[in-house]
Amino acid sequence: MIKIINYFFQSFIIYFFFFIGRILGLNLSRVLFGKLFTILGPLFKSNNIIEKNLSIFSSDMSQIEKKEIINKMWKNYGMTFIEYIFLNYFKKEKSHVSIKNEKILLDILSKKKPVIFISGHFANFELMSMEITKRNVPLGAIYRPLNNIFLNPFMEFLRKKYVCKNQIKKGINGVRNSIELIKNKHSIALMIDQRVSEGEKINFFDKPALTTTLPAQLSDKFGLDVVPVYIGRDKKNHFTIEFQERINLKDFKGKLEFTEKLNKILEKMINRDPSQWIWTHNRWK
Repeated sequence: MIKIINYFFQSFIIYFFFFIGRILGLNLSRVLFGKLFTILGPLFKSNNIIEKNLSIFSSDMSQIEKKEIINKMWKNYGMTFIEYIFLNYFKKEKSHVSIKNEKILLDILSKKKPVIFISGHFANFELMSMEITKRNVPLGAIYRPLNNIFLNPFMEFLRKKYVCKNQIKKGINGVRNSIELIKNKHSIALMIDQRVSEGEKINFFDKPALTTTLPAQLSDKFGLDVVPVYIGRDKKNHFTIEFQERINLKDFKGKLEFTEKLNKILEKMINRDPSQWIWTHNRWK
């Protein structure tokens, strides 16, 4: 009962923030919530987890460097949070984003053969699936529902309406739904940067971490290519989405080696700008 009450008050505060955001508009909201999250963020998430994660990422990083990454991460977190209420704007507009290697999407469209898009929680990660669907690539996006029962329905509504209409809940049923969509010529998008309850311990920044093998399994079962995708935010809040070269399980010794390769790709993405990744997740638990 206490948890339900907490969820209610959390959702009330979040809906109030969304209301304030709509009044202020996108640009002012970014400034306000970027600063607000930088101040309040550490009060709601364990600094110990962030510190531990950054120490695994780089053992010789100074406290000044850590603090700079953490502050920039919370700023991006705050901007991404309030940008949810402006997803309708991003859906209609083009000026906020540049696409690198768009020919990969055009090739997927022309061949009408699905792929598996993989990425992590960088910048405003929701925009990756959005831009894929805006280019008419049939897509299903795997996601983890929020624990908050008062907030999750609204977030699902936003994702289905503006990001990708085929939202797939993580889990056994989600795998089945993914298979059905693939059979109907839909590509699948998923994040591979968070801990999973069922997975393989694969090195991530030289430390074993439970890692999903779903991309390898789907690539094996259906002969699908995997396309890594990266998104970055610059100082003017312009986004760049980069579609990287396809890779396929058949070019590796097995699913574990293939999954190791995906983790290495993810490491390179994080190394581009560590402050764009969300370090609050207990990845190496």
